[in-house]
Amino acid sequence: MTTRHAAKARDYMARNLVTLSPEMEVMHAIGILVERQISGAPVLDHLGNLVGMLSEKDCMRIALAAGYYGEWGGRVAEYMHAPVATIDADMPIVEVAQLFAEREYRRYPVVEDARLVGQISRSDVLRALQEIAGQAADLRTSIPTHP
Repeated sequence: MTTRHAAKARDYMARNLVTLSPEMEVMHAIGILVERQISGAPVLDHLGNLVGMLSEKDCMRIALAAGYYGEWGGRVAEYMHAPVATIDADMPIVEVAQLFAEREYRRYPVVEDARLVGQISRSDVLRALQEIAGQAADLRTSIPTHP
């Protein structure tokens, strides 16, 4: 049973990630995001290092520019945002929740020993907090009260 104090980012992060490369055509990357119905993806170089993130917001900027200038295209590296804010796999879930409350990010890449090991989203953290709250309620009801 994971308790409030023991729950870590690694316990709730997604592990099977869609990743992009900086050299990938941005239109192909957008196609992947749309097909997979995901709002963004980490960008890894040929060595597997996290070098950026491409989000729906970045893709909207691409579409707007294409609407104005009639040009679609380029490489992911031209549009991704970098450097990337990351969190450590062992960060307590309550601290992750605090980051989401303070910042506008929808997801954070999760790293361990400077390597990407997963990604955690707002909904992952809400699920974690809901589970923790339910466990706390179960504990309260299982503790006998004495007159």
